[in-house]
Formats: sequence, structure tokens, C-alpha cells
Amino acid sequence: MLFERRYFVKRGILGLSMVCASLILLGTTPLKAKETVPATTVQSTVKTTSGLTQERINKVLKEAYEKFKNDQGGKNADYIKALAEVDPKIFGITLVTPNGKVYEIGNTKAEVSIQSISKVFTAALVLQEKGAEFLQKKIGVNATGHAFNSIVAIEQHGGSALNPFVNAGAIQATSWVKAKNSKERWAKIYANMNAYAGRKLPFNEIVYQSEVNDNKRNQAIAMILNAYGRMGSDPLEATTVYTKQCSVNISAHDLGVMGASLANHGINPLTGKKVLDRKYVPKILAVMATAGLYDNAGDWLYMTGTPAKSGVGGGILAIVPGKLGIGVVSPPLDKYGNSVRGQKAAIYIIEHLGINPLAQ
Repeated sequence: MLFERRYFVKRGILGLSMVCASLILLGTTPLKAKETVPATTVQSTVKTTSGLTQERINKVLKEAYEKFKNDQGGKNADYIKALAEVDPKIFGITLVTPNGKVYEIGNTKAEVSIQSISKVFTAALVLQEKGAEFLQKKIGVNATGHAFNSIVAIEQHGGSALNPFVNAGAIQATSWVKAKNSKERWAKIYANMNAYAGRKLPFNEIVYQSEVNDNKRNQAIAMILNAYGRMGSDPLEATTVYTKQCSVNISAHDLGVMGASLANHGINPLTGKKVLDRKYVPKILAVMATAGLYDNAGDWLYMTGTPAKSGVGGGILAIVPGKLGIGVVSPPLDKYGNSVRGQKAAIYIIEHLGINPLAQ
């Protein structure tokens, strides 16, 4: 479905042009559409905070959806049984601006498990609690050059996970969230993701049970890290909490809002709540740019210039700083573990809206 929502966060004195735009936007009528039939685009020349017209955003969004909705490339992840059973036809795209305008099309409320996209928000929580130097020194911020679940990479780099977006670094990050026990650690991580999304995200017990009974490799990774003195809590406890964070459900709409919270310098544009200190936003975006899409991160950055993160549940999260949060959900994956339609749609939107941050 293609929707528009309006929400303006009060943050100081806005320029005259922004005030005028806001007044005009408040007088428009919300778009409505059936699930797979895009609504008519808004005939307006009002500009968003990104400097893009509503008409142009709607046009490109509709084009991307129509162009790729029948793409049959890729297949669902099957090494986790519950993921293999997700409807591969799900396809939704949501764009959210820093001033809270939402543009959506397709199955934007259909939910999949967040999986590795959760790593972004737990790493951000560690940044918030312990600072940029801690993340860089204790976990690392470099690409590994190895698979996301590599054990060899840890040994080759003296016990360092190298970055918080590979499994080793993500489990490490989970272990360093300040907490008295496992229950408090999970509660903080879950609440943090909910704050970015602006709602309580559902927990997928089926996915969790499917993963927690088959996470021996992650347990081994945690034990090796612990042997090197890199863990902040019991390694098996941290692995269990990490598995829980990957089992939270999200939609394209949720990803769009979560991305917009980072595009908006750490403030959720729909709730107005600060989720991350502004000074830490560039740090987390930098790691997303270099290590967000597994072994295909370089190609993604080359094509889009944007920080992004993917998950094997089929989600793609991309951020255009100061302009857009982009959320796409489509379960079939390529050989790297990234959503096929999700990548294609996001690349099309970024290119045709002319918002590649490196091309400005």
C-alpha cells in the first residue's frame, strides 16, 4: 500500500520556506491504495526536508515497485527452517523523511525476522553506553574479508571480531550492553529496537526456537572470544540474548522509521524521541557503509554511496543522511545473503532520486 503520513518534530526555529511547506503539507489528503495497486501520486510541488518533491518521490517509488515486483531472483534462507517457510512474494518499500513524512508501497506491514539488521541497533546502544573509542578498540570497525560467521577471522586478528556486524562482533556487542543479568540485558536491547521503530516490535518465538537449538557455531565463536578476554558477560548467555535480538519481527515500515531515526541524527521523526546521541550517528553509519551487506558491501557502496544493513530474513535498511530512511522487505536472497528485490529497489530509488551521498 502506498501511504503518506505527516508528522513534524518541533526542533527550534525553522526557516520561512520550511514553515510554508509544513502548512501546505498539513492540508493535503492521505493517500490510500490496495495492497499491490499503487495509489495515484500526489500532484504537488511542495518540497520535503530532503529538497525532493512529493510528486517525484511518489513517482520513483511507484516505478521501483512496478519494475521489480515480479522479479523471481534468489531464494529464501533455508539454513534456518522458519525462514524457509516465509512467503517469498512479500515485497514492500517504505521511505521516511527526517520530518516524519512516510511514503509506502506494497506489503509494507508484512513482517519478517530482523536477523542481522538488529546488529546495527545493539552496536549503537554500546556506542551510547560506552563511547566510540570502546567500540573501535574492544570490538573493531574494519571489514573482515571473511564470511560473516568466520572463526578463522578471529584467530587471524588476535582475537578481534573486527566489526560489530559479523556474528562474532555482534555477540560481543550484546555481551557489553550494561546489565546485571541476562533478563536485563535482553530487556534493554529489545526496548532500544522498539524506540527506533516507534512501537513494540513482535517477538517471533518460532524463529527463536528454530535458531536457539542450532546455534552451536555461534556458541563456539563466543567461547573463543571469551578466551581472548573480549566478552563482557558469560559467552553462552550473550549468545542466547543475541539469538533473541535476531528473532524480533519487523516490516518495511518499521525499517523505514528505524532508518529515518539515523538519517535524522539520532531522533525518531515520528515520536520525537532521541534514540542515539548525534555525535555517535556518523560512527555507526561508517561501519554500515563498510560492512553492512556481508561480502557484497563494497559493491553496494559503489552503487549507492549509502550506509546500509541487510538481514537474511529479507530486510534491507539504507540511510541517506539528512534525507531518507529506506526500508525494503523481500525474503528471497542472493548468494551473499542479501534481498534480491530489496537491493534492486533501493538502488533504483537512490539513483533516480539523485540522492547518493557521495555524488552531492
